Amino acid sequence: MIKQFEITLPAHRRGYHLITNEIVSCLQPLIKNGLANLMLLHTSAALTINENADPDVRIDFESFMNKLIPDLDKDFIHTIEGPDDMSAHLKSSILGASLTIPIVNGKLRLGTWQGIYLCEFRNHATERKIFVTLMGE
Repeated sequence: MIKQFEITLPAHRRGYHLITNEIVSCLQPLIKNGLANLMLLHTSAALTINENADPDVRIDFESFMNKLIPDLDKDFIHTIEGPDDMSAHLKSSILGASLTIPIVNGKLRLGTWQGIYLCEFRNHATERKIFVTLMGE
């Protein structure tokens, strides 16, 4: 069985945001065992899985990525949409736009300390869409 649908997340401020609960609430009870593929339909944000308990981890992610890829680097040519334009695209490509997560007994099989992050790289973001494909029984 395959099911597909789209989730729309409200606009988030720039940073790393736990969205596990929003994703889980849209998946249950659609599939018992299988895989969930989450595809973010944007080029200036990303999805990743990491620490879900200590919010300092998300702050450190933001700090590190901004040092690694600063806004308005003097070598950037693509700056049409503002100072965070090219840096957002690069960060998105580094972290990625999709995740595939096992589903076991109707639940995402994440580790104890794992959560799904929406990584928002734009200063003035809009809502974000995630296309979900569920495969299994």
